[in-house]
Amino acid sequence: MAKKSPLGLFAGRVLKQKRGRLRWSRNSYSRKMLMLDKKANPLEGAPQAKGIVLEKVGIESKQPNSAVRKCVRVQLIKNGKTITAFLPRDGALNYIDEHDEVTLEGIGGSMGGAMGDIPGVRWQVFKVNGVSLRELVRGRKEKPRR
Repeated sequence: MAKKSPLGLFAGRVLKQKRGRLRWSRNSYSRKMLMLDKKANPLEGAPQAKGIVLEKVGIESKQPNSAVRKCVRVQLIKNGKTITAFLPRDGALNYIDEHDEVTLEGIGGSMGGAMGDIPGVRWQVFKVNGVSLRELVRGRKEKPRR
């Protein structure tokens, strides 16, 4: 027979201890406490990260769409890990060259995952050499000469 929760006037401490023990049986709690998601994340829990562009790649979108989504392979400066990042907006690929320094952020998919029809891409570029990619594409700013 399972041990029942205590009742009565002086049960508070026992109930609190029991709740603390039983929380570990929840997968979400144990992953959070052991920081497993932070360790698995290339950005290590940070909202943004800087990296160096290694190459430009085109990734085919998932069914039922048919397109080549423009992405870049980026090596993160903080830990040397290589990830793929999406380039938002039309013609953004023209403003990025190899060895540029880009700043990345999450793409906004559910639970930090991929978004839309781009398989396996969880990040997007929003700055190139310290200048906003959106401003470059719109023609409001120019890319700094290095």
